[in-house]
Amino acid sequence: MGMNTTDFTSLLQQPQTINAKQTSAVKAIVDEFPYFQSARAVYLKGLKNKESFKYNQELKITAAYTTDRSILFDFITSTEFLQNEISQHIKHNTQYLKQIEVKDIEDISINKSVVIDDALRQHIQNTKPILDPALFEAKVDDIIIPSEEVIEVETTQIKQTPEEKLEIGKPLTFNKNEVHSFSEWLKITSFKPIIREENNIQEKTIQDNSKAKKFELIDKFITAKPKIKPANKEAATFNIANAQMLPPETLMTETLARIYLEQKNYKSAIQSYKILSLKYPEKSGFFADQIKAIKQLQEQNNL
Repeated sequence: MGMNTTDFTSLLQQPQTINAKQTSAVKAIVDEFPYFQSARAVYLKGLKNKESFKYNQELKITAAYTTDRSILFDFITSTEFLQNEISQHIKHNTQYLKQIEVKDIEDISINKSVVIDDALRQHIQNTKPILDPALFEAKVDDIIIPSEEVIEVETTQIKQTPEEKLEIGKPLTFNKNEVHSFSEWLKITSFKPIIREENNIQEKTIQDNSKAKKFELIDKFITAKPKIKPANKEAATFNIANAQMLPPETLMTETLARIYLEQKNYKSAIQSYKILSLKYPEKSGFFADQIKAIKQLQEQNNL
């Protein structure tokens, strides 16, 4: 079933109210009009409400079709976006309960308390006979005791998998201060071009030309005999490589750690949780569990 203009306009005004059925209808609009940015934004909200595994990838696609990503960031970090319809109902119900006036409250007097206590003591006294352990002893002569059976429960059914523990695939949630994390997630992985057999000769020619240019630059460098000035020993030195490995502590968030996980950059994810553990000591136990789960994932991938 399609969606009419009135329904869609209503969703644009209140995107937080979108349900699963409407999400599917908006997806049809997005497929037909891929550059319809408003439709993409509403569809994104629908996926977020459903906690869909498609959300994270769709966020990248939406960003690719968005002319101003700062507007998209403002949208996904807004209260309307972060709050779904269910949470709104809970909020409204809580406010309704607070408004109810409780009338005709009876004070519990000392006399009533004594009566209640006496009744409770009598009840305990009445139940004493059935608490006798001898009543529950099996009679060996009358009852044939079967051989002991051990019921084994599969621990895999109880324990969370590393993926479940790390919430792999669940929608990433950004707050207003996580611009860096947002840009990290939108980074597109670069792939090396496939070299086909028919292009081998052309590729080799390009490589030879490239080498020739490099040697030419080296020859020019030797001919010019440039002088290298000694470094100022008094100037402060720092390791640029280490500085660029991970963002500063102020930029480190749980969302960024989850982004590294989604990108399967396990080394950076572990380092992130170590930094978070130092940043938030009260949650160090949780972060240690996350690191353990990541190492389990690494082992599974190696197998």
